Amino acid sequence: TMIRVLSLTTTDWRSFYQSQMTALERAGVEVTTLPVPSEHRAHEDEVQRRTPLDYARYLPQVLRAAREDYDLVHANYGLTFPFAVAASALPKTDLPVVCTLWGGEYRDNPYADVIRWFTARADRVVVPSNAMADRVNRPCHNVPFPVNTERFRPVPRDEARERVGWETDERIVLFPYAPSREEKNYPLAERVVDGLPDDVQLRTVANQPYEEVPYYLNAADAVLLTSHYESGPMTIKEAAACNVPVVSRDVGFAREVLEPVSDSHVVDDDNALQARLADVLAGDRRSDGRAHVTGYTVDEMGDRLRTVYQRCLKNVA
Repeated sequence: TMIRVLSLTTTDWRSFYQSQMTALERAGVEVTTLPVPSEHRAHEDEVQRRTPLDYARYLPQVLRAAREDYDLVHANYGLTFPFAVAASALPKTDLPVVCTLWGGEYRDNPYADVIRWFTARADRVVVPSNAMADRVNRPCHNVPFPVNTERFRPVPRDEARERVGWETDERIVLFPYAPSREEKNYPLAERVVDGLPDDVQLRTVANQPYEEVPYYLNAADAVLLTSHYESGPMTIKEAAACNVPVVSRDVGFAREVLEPVSDSHVVDDDNALQARLADVLAGDRRSDGRAHVTGYTVDEMGDRLRTVYQRCLKNVA
C-alpha cells in the first residue's frame, strides 16, 4: 500500500536528507518535500540565517499543503516541528506527526524548550543515532542515515589532490566544514594543528558540490572533527568509507562508528587530539573504515522508516 507523506525540512539540499528521500522512494513511500523559505547556510566567513519572517511565510504554506491527500506529516529538524503539529490540528485532517531530530536541537539552541514541547506531542520520534536518543526524554526509533558507498569510495591520494588542486607533497589535515559554523569548533582544530610540525596544513571545505566531497576527503591525510556536539556527523561515515583516517572528539556516533576502525581515534580529552593526530600522520596509512560502514544500506533505512510510518498509522507501539 502506498503511503503519502508531507515532509517538512529546513534544508532539503543536505546529502543525508537526499539519501532519506531515495530510501523512502525505494520503499514505496510517496514524499512531497516542503522546505522552509530562504536558506540557512554556512559560508567560509559567515553564516547566512533565515529571519522570523521566513518562518511566518512558511506556516500558511504548510497549512495549505496539509489539506491535500496525505497520510502523515514528517517533520525533519526541530524548527519544523511546530508547523507539523499545527498541520495535524487542522479540521478534518487529523494527520499523524513523525519528527526526526538531527542533533542541534537541544544544545545552545534558544528554541530548545519549544522544540522539546512539540517533540513530546509527536506521534513518533526518529533519531539518527543512539547518542541522540539518550538526549530525548521519550521512546525513539533509531534510524541511522546510511553512507553512499558507491560515491564515497577510496581514491588514490595524488589523484584526489590533482582533482581538488592541492599540492601533492603536503601533509594535509581536513576540517570538513566552514569555519563560521560555531558548533564545529574550528578554533580548536587550529590549535591542534598549530602544535604539529610546520609542514602539516589545515584545510577546510564547505559548500562544494556533493559529488566533489569524496575527492576532498581522499585528498587528506586525516580528517579532524572538533565539534562541541553532534548527532552524527555523516562526515565520519563518509571518510571511513573512503578509508581516510579520522581523529575526533567523543561526540555523536563517533565512538560507535570509529571504535573498530584502524588508524582512527576518538578522544575524551581535547589535549589528546594532537597526540592521536600526530600518530596518524606519522603512520601515513589509510584506515580500514570501509569494511565497517558497508553493512547498513539505503534500502534498510527505507524499510525502517516505512515500518515507523505503518506503526504510526495503525497507532501501535
